[in-house]
Amino acid sequence: MSDRSSQSILPREILIATIAGLLDGVRHVAVGASSPIPAAGAMLLRALKAEAGEKPVRISILGSVEHNFFTNGSAELFDCAGQGRIDAFFLGGGQIDGHGNVNLVGAGDYPQSTVRWPGSFGSAYLYFTVPRVILFREEHTPRVFVDQVDFISAPGVSDEGVYRHGGPYALLTSKGLFRFNKDKGYFALQSVHPGHDLAEIKDATGFHFEHDAQPQHTQQPDANTLALLRGQVMDELSETYPDFAQQMRADLDGVSAQTALAS
Repeated sequence: MSDRSSQSILPREILIATIAGLLDGVRHVAVGASSPIPAAGAMLLRALKAEAGEKPVRISILGSVEHNFFTNGSAELFDCAGQGRIDAFFLGGGQIDGHGNVNLVGAGDYPQSTVRWPGSFGSAYLYFTVPRVILFREEHTPRVFVDQVDFISAPGVSDEGVYRHGGPYALLTSKGLFRFNKDKGYFALQSVHPGHDLAEIKDATGFHFEHDAQPQHTQQPDANTLALLRGQVMDELSETYPDFAQQMRADLDGVSAQTALAS
């Protein structure tokens, strides 16, 4: 647990630190072009490994100049994943259900969808080839986490006899962290973030999930981790996600001002 009060830690900092923990042990993580929080988590893990003198983590961020090793865009990403050279990736979705199915197409009866989203792109392929796929969505509401998705862009589980190296590893939201049980094909709540509780998560989740009677609280980052996150990681993140980094710094300034007034 942190030696700082929970009031001085931003909710997004807890998400970033949690992602760093979920990525521990990977060699190469790829991040999409619109994923600043997952990218920050990967960068934080890299900074922690470097500080400890451990083997570095390779990070590929699509759309980045400094943090992108691919020279042929997503085609090279897919080749790399198919060759087993990407250990972790992140997926979100307009809808996600309890079996890890992801919907990136739209809500309503396809093809007459009432709401349309960007589309599946390579989600199904990466879901099958990357061993550690972390589902991430900040919004935690019943419209996102549904009992059954309206369209399966990427299936969380496969029929017996279908070979797949990859699949859902965890689901992280603004309220809690879920782990995916591949043998049973559904999620179990691992921890609840500060400021939230089990009853709230149940009300906000449209699918059934396993949980302890009193789920543990999500671990908060310690002072050293926060220092790396607020310094080095935010500096690195500014290259690819300048608006997000600026907003994070503004939020921190607001927290610091409130803490000063309270004292």
